Amino acid sequence: MTTAEDRIDALELAFGSLDDPGNPLGAAALLAADAAGAVLPEAEQVLDAFGLNAEFVPADVGGRLERMDLLGRLLRPVFRRDASLGFGYGLNCFFAATPVWTAGDDAQRRLAARLLLSGRRVAVARHEVAHGNDFVRDEFTARAVPDGLVIDGSKSAIANASRATGLVVFARTEGAARGRSHTVLLLDRDELPADAVENLARRETTGMRSAEFGGLRITDCLVPRSAVVGEVGDGYELSLRSSLLIRGLIPSIVLAGADTALRTVARFANRRREDGRSSLDVRHVRDVLTGGFLDLLIIDCLALVATRALHLLPRQMSAYAAAAAYLAPKLVAESMDEMSAVLGEETFAQDGAYAMFQKQRRDLPVTSLGHAGSAGRQVSILPQLPYFARHAWFADPEPPPDLFRPDRGLPPLDLSQPVLLGDGDPLAATLVACTDLLEAAEPQDETGLGGPALRFLTRVLTGELAELKKAFENVAEGDREALSSPQSFGLADRYTLVLAAAACLGVWREQRAATADGRADAFLAAPAWVTAVLYRLVARLGLPLPDRPAEPERLVLDEVVARLHNRRSYDLYASPLA
Repeated sequence: MTTAEDRIDALELAFGSLDDPGNPLGAAALLAADAAGAVLPEAEQVLDAFGLNAEFVPADVGGRLERMDLLGRLLRPVFRRDASLGFGYGLNCFFAATPVWTAGDDAQRRLAARLLLSGRRVAVARHEVAHGNDFVRDEFTARAVPDGLVIDGSKSAIANASRATGLVVFARTEGAARGRSHTVLLLDRDELPADAVENLARRETTGMRSAEFGGLRITDCLVPRSAVVGEVGDGYELSLRSSLLIRGLIPSIVLAGADTALRTVARFANRRREDGRSSLDVRHVRDVLTGGFLDLLIIDCLALVATRALHLLPRQMSAYAAAAAYLAPKLVAESMDEMSAVLGEETFAQDGAYAMFQKQRRDLPVTSLGHAGSAGRQVSILPQLPYFARHAWFADPEPPPDLFRPDRGLPPLDLSQPVLLGDGDPLAATLVACTDLLEAAEPQDETGLGGPALRFLTRVLTGELAELKKAFENVAEGDREALSSPQSFGLADRYTLVLAAAACLGVWREQRAATADGRADAFLAAPAWVTAVLYRLVARLGLPLPDRPAEPERLVLDEVVARLHNRRSYDLYASPLA
């Protein structure tokens, strides 16, 4: 396994076919484990042999993590099958370790790397937020003493609480100033007094039933000052900085589960009845399958931009990561609601050919980190929009073409570079540039460029960007009251859709450009999918629409059916499936 592409294919093959009833790692076994609330041991053995934890460890401390876009793709073979496995085995370890990769000293980075590379787990006990998720509010505290810090308290919902050797604890620091109330600590449980740490009862969850969400109580536990990650009081900032990495991965894990859901529904719709007809003869069913696939392409374009921007645009990527993590779960949830109407009573199947749909639908709210995560992503976008309106929109240069080209290399990942508030919005400039490209096209080029429909849609979206500019130019930077209004949240939602359109246009344009060197994907280089995607986004915005692009949508549906039969993934890569 010399390249990431090799590793992606090898991991997919190691699991085998999801719908093979004889596969001990197939859907039947995963569903049985889920029903029992247990981890499938054979699946964890596959990940042990693969060394999945190495993918979460930066290369400079012995791991295989070099590119965030490839990490997102490596997660997909796991999350297509079982979110509990993907999250519980490894991704939660990455979430836990991000503060250490971001701000830890050499010794702390080596400790976290040693734990993960030896197959052990790292868990995170995060601080509470005012608008939390489903679990009760509790926390750890840290008080300074001459020999270090004393940790006290408990949390009742920590992923892998009893299975983790490494603990990353966000502890409230007594007497701290506003904004400096929490400190991050990296602890090796093997080095703590046995009687100082107690496992609490496991909590049951509706989604990801096999993942362990347990609790920990730490009592009067002295830890050295060397356990502090960064500085005392850095917890809030480190949480925000860590989110810059985490958010870019959320679209990939949400997309992977939705891939299985869409494949399940496509297989159901494609089956032939005794009279020779199928559900695909129904216009609504065709629309649902087409729309579901288009949503996955939208999500993957955002995932590509958000992860590659960490390398290429570290000072502008924060809005893109937040937009991707906000929009992906929203699109998938609505798409799954539409697909459930196609499945009918099979939506509720607990076993059999279509039972993976209800599992993926149930796991989605947990994999997307819930409603508080959604609101938090909007909140992180909003303060940036007045600045973009005054200084960036219709003024910034475009991003480098490599932002949209997954086949191109990237600069090394430098986690000291990403910033919380962007100083520009080059992705929005891609929308404007593509509009200009289409407006300037000669009539003989219209077929290759999508014709009048695509030109109309890009013009409408550029007009929406102009409206956003007008709205946010009137908001003073830092005006919290204006930025927290329902109107501003609604405008932030519209902005994410404009960004999604820009990301899709960028991917399409660069695939067209790659045709010359023979590296383009024929489906992505053609204008059908991007025309259908933009029509869907403009309809969602409630803006004027051209005539419905019937031929592009037919070609997209043909791709859905072809990938079902050819066993290819429903994303930008059309990866082979086992």
